[in-house]
Amino acid sequence: MSRAKGAIVGVGELKPHRLTHGVTTLEMIAEVSRLAVLDTGLEPAAIDGLLVGPQVGETPQHVPATIAEYLGLAPTMANVVDLGGASGAGMVWRASAAIEAGMCETVLCVLANNREEPAPRSPNRNPIREFDVPFGASGANISYALLMQAHMAEYGSTARDFALIAAAARANAQLNPDAIFFGKPADVEAVLASPMIASPLHLLEIVMPVAGGEAVVVTSAERARSLSKRAVHLLGAGEKVTHRAVSQAPSLTSGPLKSAMARAFAQSGTRAGEMNLLSLYDCYTIMVATTIEDAGLCAPGQFGAWLRDHDLSRDGDKPLNTHGGQLGFGQPDLAGGMTHVVEAVRQLRGEAGERQIGKAELALVTGNGATMSEATALVLGAA
Repeated sequence: MSRAKGAIVGVGELKPHRLTHGVTTLEMIAEVSRLAVLDTGLEPAAIDGLLVGPQVGETPQHVPATIAEYLGLAPTMANVVDLGGASGAGMVWRASAAIEAGMCETVLCVLANNREEPAPRSPNRNPIREFDVPFGASGANISYALLMQAHMAEYGSTARDFALIAAAARANAQLNPDAIFFGKPADVEAVLASPMIASPLHLLEIVMPVAGGEAVVVTSAERARSLSKRAVHLLGAGEKVTHRAVSQAPSLTSGPLKSAMARAFAQSGTRAGEMNLLSLYDCYTIMVATTIEDAGLCAPGQFGAWLRDHDLSRDGDKPLNTHGGQLGFGQPDLAGGMTHVVEAVRQLRGEAGERQIGKAELALVTGNGATMSEATALVLGAA
C-alpha cells in the first residue's frame, strides 16, 4: 500500500432540509466550516488553504475571496472546484496536492447551499442547449433515463435490479436520524410502485434535492500526527472527464469512473474487493449500477445478481452508503458528493454510531458530475 498523500482531520455536516427561509448560502458555509474546524481541534488561523464550489446566484464571481473574507481567513491557496457532484471528492485530492506542493498545510474544503422557491437560475449557453435539449434531452432525469434504457437494452437488466439499490439506500437511511427519509423506508415493491418520471426511472430512484452543507479539513500527514483525533488518510485518487452532453458520451453503459477508480486503486495498492465500505455517488440508481460494474466488483451487466448475492447494510459483507446515500439522505446540491466523503471519514474513525460497520480500514469514495461525465474516486484509509 502506498504512503498517505494527506489526511482528513475534521468534518462538518448540516442536517438536510427541503427548504430554507431567511438563511443565505454564505451563512450555511460559515456554520458547516465552523463545525469542521472545531472537529479538528485546530484554531481557525491554522487554515491556510480554501477550496469551494461555484455559487449560483449569491456569488457568481470571486467566490474564494468572498468566502475567505466572510470566514476571516487569509489563505495562501484558494480555488473553485467545479466538477458537479464530483467536486467534493475532487477537493480532497487537490487539497492534498497543494499541501504536497508546499502551497499550504491545512485546507478547508466546503460546499453548501440554501434552497428557496423559486430556485435561482444562471445563464446557460453550453452547447448542450443547441444540440441536445431541442431533441428532448433536457435535464438530468431524461439523460439518466437514457443511460438506464441503454443498460437494459444491452444487458437485459431489469427494473427490479435497479430498485434493489433504492431500497437498500432507504433501509440504511433508517439508522441516520439526519437523513431526509429517516422514518420512511421503501422496499423494492414501493420503489416500483412509485410514479414513473422518465421511463424507466421511477420517482424513488431519483435524488431528493435539499438544502444542506458539508465540509472537511485536509492537512499534512505530519500535522495530522500531532492531533488527538484520529485521522483518515488519502491513499489514492483518480479523476477523469470525458464529455458534458450525454450525446457526446463515449459509452452509455460505462463511464469515466472506471478509469478514475482504476487509478485510485493503483495509487493505493488496493483492489475493489478489499474495500470495507463503498461510499458511492448515487444521484440515480443507474449511477450505482454502473459504478459497481466499472469498479470490477462484477462483470458488465451483472450488478443485479451481485446485489442479490451481497448484504449492503452496516452488518453486511458489502456495506454501501451506510448513511443512506443521496437516495436516502438527500442531495444538498454539490455537497451531495461531499456527504459520501464525510460518511467514509466517520466510518473509518469509528464515529458512525448506530450505523458503524464492523471492520473499517479502507473505503472507496466516488463522485460524479453532469451525466456520468466528470468522475473522481478516492481510496481512504484509517490511520
